[in-house]
Amino acid sequence: MADERDIINETEQDDAEIRTGLDRAITTSSKVLAWAIFAAFLITVIEVIARYAFDSPTFWAHETTTFLIAAVFLIGGPVALARDKHIRVRMIYDAVAPRKRRVLDIVNSVIALVFFAGLAYASWVMVGKSWFTPAGALHLEGTGTSWNPPTPALLKLLVLICVVTMFVQTVGHLIGAIRRDTSSTPGGGE
Repeated sequence: MADERDIINETEQDDAEIRTGLDRAITTSSKVLAWAIFAAFLITVIEVIARYAFDSPTFWAHETTTFLIAAVFLIGGPVALARDKHIRVRMIYDAVAPRKRRVLDIVNSVIALVFFAGLAYASWVMVGKSWFTPAGALHLEGTGTSWNPPTPALLKLLVLICVVTMFVQTVGHLIGAIRRDTSSTPGGGE
């Protein structure tokens, strides 16, 4: 069983991998935003009690929990990128020297920037369609239920915010990879 020192050491190791100030801000804010999962849990408990103990189900609980969990899921992209915990195939990366790793990091960042730019454009179009009528009037897309909250429009905006954030993060990571000095690292030669 892990004791408190092990947990603190693991947290410090995770924070040691953070590369930029933006990554640090995202990681710090994610610790606060993680409470949305707890809020979704509480809402679900309230719904179950209201439905089965008092025979009085709510009309807002399902859509609220779905929104909260979807928002946390979307924020996971920038958090994974900030902590360098995203999924990658490491067979080649781990087998090459640090100079070649630097080249791979640069190529990966450029490919990611192209992907995020395309995704940002698509997100921008989605946000426009979900926030404005064809005539240009502000009207947020709703769920179409009796409560009809604007959660689809809000989630589409969050997609755009997260993609733009990941684009900016990747620019910072690309700059870091370009500036990285591999000559002073042990085995830094070819």
